[in-house]
Amino acid sequence: MEARSGERRRRSDRLRRFWSGNKRIRLMLTLALAVMLPAAALIYLNFYQLKSLKREKVLESAIHSDFHQMLAIAEKQINHKAYATTEGVRDVFPSPDAEKEDKLLKLDWILSKHPELAHVFLFEADRGFLFRSQPQRMNDPYFLEEHQRLEKTFRGWFTFEAKTMLEGLHKRKRRTSWIGEWGKRADGYAYMTTAFFSLPRLSQSRMVIAGATFDAEYLKESFFPQMLDALIAYKLGEDGGNPLAMVVYAGDPDDAGGYGLTPGHANKPLAASAGWTEGKPEVSRNFADVFEGLTLGIKFQGTSVEALGRSWVQRGFLALGVLSLLLVGGLALTYRSVSREVALARLKSDFVSNVSHELRTPLALIRLYAETLELGRIKGQTKVEEYYRTIRTESERLTALINNILDFSRIEAGRKEYDFRQTDVAELVRNTLDTYRAQIDEHGFTFEQSIDSSIPPVQVDREAIARSLVNLVNNALKYSDTEKFLGVKLYRADGVLKLEVVDRGIGIARNEQSKIFEKFYRAGNPLVHNTKGSGLGLSLVRHIAHAHGGEVEVESTPGKGSTFTLTLPLDRAIQQPASDAVRMAG
Repeated sequence: MEARSGERRRRSDRLRRFWSGNKRIRLMLTLALAVMLPAAALIYLNFYQLKSLKREKVLESAIHSDFHQMLAIAEKQINHKAYATTEGVRDVFPSPDAEKEDKLLKLDWILSKHPELAHVFLFEADRGFLFRSQPQRMNDPYFLEEHQRLEKTFRGWFTFEAKTMLEGLHKRKRRTSWIGEWGKRADGYAYMTTAFFSLPRLSQSRMVIAGATFDAEYLKESFFPQMLDALIAYKLGEDGGNPLAMVVYAGDPDDAGGYGLTPGHANKPLAASAGWTEGKPEVSRNFADVFEGLTLGIKFQGTSVEALGRSWVQRGFLALGVLSLLLVGGLALTYRSVSREVALARLKSDFVSNVSHELRTPLALIRLYAETLELGRIKGQTKVEEYYRTIRTESERLTALINNILDFSRIEAGRKEYDFRQTDVAELVRNTLDTYRAQIDEHGFTFEQSIDSSIPPVQVDREAIARSLVNLVNNALKYSDTEKFLGVKLYRADGVLKLEVVDRGIGIARNEQSKIFEKFYRAGNPLVHNTKGSGLGLSLVRHIAHAHGGEVEVESTPGKGSTFTLTLPLDRAIQQPASDAVRMAG
């Protein structure tokens, strides 16, 4: 029992160490659970809704519903205008008690004031039937035939159906009824509608019926086109969107009761708005009152509801696709950024650890040797000098490390300044190597140097160039395990000054050669990780090279060594005066 419990604890500890040590996996799971899953669920839900919209044609149904509503409103407004015109005419109709000549004159006067009317009439059971038509149209044989036919038809209706018709009119709210029909014209059939109404201020017991027939040409050429254009302009101004087109056409003759229309003329446009083209309307509505026998239709200009629905769904899918790509791209960038921050944090942590060790080692030696000397335990002069030399060497090593850290801090804060002066670079390199020669010999390195003494003075920061050389030499000493060789060469080539530091150490892999100049970066070779270092030396060398208008490069083969080349301008003047301190950008 205890063994099983111990095994569970060990597995739990291993799992806990795994999670605490692997930040990248924790980051991936956090992104997946906190962002990816909700976003993926939202995208899938929208995708499912779009598929449902496509399958059930919800958008098409919504547009058709809106079209039906608009047609109902359009019919109401068209009828309202027809009623308003009719009621205005009714109010000026002659009294049935007036003399016949006076009534005829008044009817002719109404026709002259209302050219939209083709015929007007007045019937009273005791006084007979009066029927008048537009006099200037009577020369048209089709119009004359229409005049004669309507006069005969209405006289017969009123003689036998006046009472029934009046009873029906008195039951209607506006006391007007309508009959639409088709009449012959030279170019085919033309639609007209006739209003029948009772006159105001008359007793309901009196058998009086009046009426007016709207002119077919007026309805076709003026009334319907103007109404349709006005309705579309109002709708477009109210909602915007795709432009609409409307049409009034002949309905099914069976639905309209015939009215003399042959089947070949059914469904042909009578009048249309601007923008109407060939084809059927998306939605239609039969007139049921004033213009019975006609049908009102509507559609979009240049497209169809089905095409709009398909296009809308396609745009939705495209938007989802773009959203998905943006989401994946955003997650990738986020992961990359956070991974970089995690890696940088790890590098900083390693930097603190390495720097602590780098500081602790020389300090411990300095303290140990100083205490030994202070206690007088070293008797021989040669040994005492060796201890003093070690203290000095470790102090210089400590100073170089601290200077690197301080320079890096100034560079990061943008406060690093360089003092450019005319300098004998050959002498500077030679003196720097002389002060470092003891360490080179102590590490057992074969040392070769080649310095061109004829190099003219160059404007450089002495301290910065010396530190760059020391950092490059330090790298060679640290990372040479088997063949210990160090070569330093200073020469001119192609109008520039080149300072080379050559070793035959572990070398650097090609994919890491561009990274070693980044701050805190250390190559993946095990020897590198087993050797303590701050990861700042090469980064500082690159900053110093750039500040001098130069560059630092590396050529290396793993296992065969490396060559670091610091290139500085030789005959190109520094932009600032030599006496000024130059602030480094970047």
